Parts: sequence; structure tokens; C-alpha cells
Amino acid sequence: MTEYKYSPILPKTRPECEWVHITSDYVDEVTLSGKSGETSFLRVQPEALSLISERAFKEISHFLRASHLAQLRAILDDKDASHNDHFVALEMLKNAVIAADQVLPMCQDTGTAIINGVRGDRVLVDGDDGEALARGVWQVYQTSNLRYSQVAPLSMFDEVNTATNLPAQIDLYASKGMEYHLDFIQKGGGSANKTFLFQKTKAILNP
Repeated sequence: MTEYKYSPILPKTRPECEWVHITSDYVDEVTLSGKSGETSFLRVQPEALSLISERAFKEISHFLRASHLAQLRAILDDKDASHNDHFVALEMLKNAVIAADQVLPMCQDTGTAIINGVRGDRVLVDGDDGEALARGVWQVYQTSNLRYSQVAPLSMFDEVNTATNLPAQIDLYASKGMEYHLDFIQKGGGSANKTFLFQKTKAILNP
């Protein structure tokens, strides 16, 4: 018999990157009394989720991490890299400079907003997590030059752009503890194409 070993679908990690403190507002620690005594909880207001969601997708659209930029620079300094390697790395750095002005995004395909969250059992949210996170997505796509990529079906053949880039894909998982971990992903996905190509022979055109 195979030994049982539990592994979470999304293991929590802390990447070795520079963290930014946005605000101390909208979160606080509360103590509640129960049968087992007093227990501490992390209370999160929905404004905190909306704020971090908006900030995340804004930065995803306009900035690359310093470590990523350093790798591109290393290509330019690499004497063994080809002329084509240098050209591509330089153009990507130029694009990063333009996007950093926060007017035009890094890529015109600003994609689907995907949010994966792991919420501890001692985290209390005043309201609906999904609604608050989606509000942040809505806010950044309304106030920035980001393309709306989501379409909603009206019938079997008709559809319309939602003009908000909603719905977002939001998957939330339960965990233990007083922490709320969130991953924000902006995924380009092409288009909703319902056409089909059927290969036929020339004979079908003959009268």
C-alpha cells in the first residue's frame, strides 16, 4: 500500500523578492472568546482586498521585477550572445521603459484576471471575498489603458464584450492559520473563435 502523504494543490511559498508595504489600513487583529478560551483572528475589510487586487494588476501591466530586468541586461553584456539575442533583449528593455510610465501596458493583450487565494481559518472577512477582489479588477481596467478581453454570450451565436474585463477567474482555498495568501496572474488567452475549417476536395466545387 502506498504511504499517504498530503500535499496542498497550491503550496504556499515566499519568493525571494522585495516586498512592498501598501498600507496598514483595513486590517487588524481581534480577539474572540469561545469554549476553548480566547483566540486571535485577523480581520480583513473588503477594501483591503479591492485595493491589493487593483494594485497587483496595475503593476503586472506596467512593471517587470528587477531580477527580470537584470537578466535582460546580462544578455546585452554577454559576449557570447548572438546579435539577435542582443536585439531582442534591447527591445524588451525599451518596452519595459515605455510601460513603466504607466500609460501603455507591457503588452496589448492584457488578458484574463486570475486570482488564486489561500485563506486561513482564523481570517475574518467582512463581506464577500470574490466580490471585493473582482471590484479591484474592475477598477484598474476602468481607469487604465488596459484592453477588455472578456465576452459574454447573448445566444448560441451572439456575444458582447463585457467592457469591464469581468468576470475574473477567482479560486479561493481554505487553510489553517491567520494568513491570507493571494496570487495575481494576468493571462492572455487569444479570442473566442467559434468558426470551423473543414477540408474538402476540389470535386465539391464541380457542378
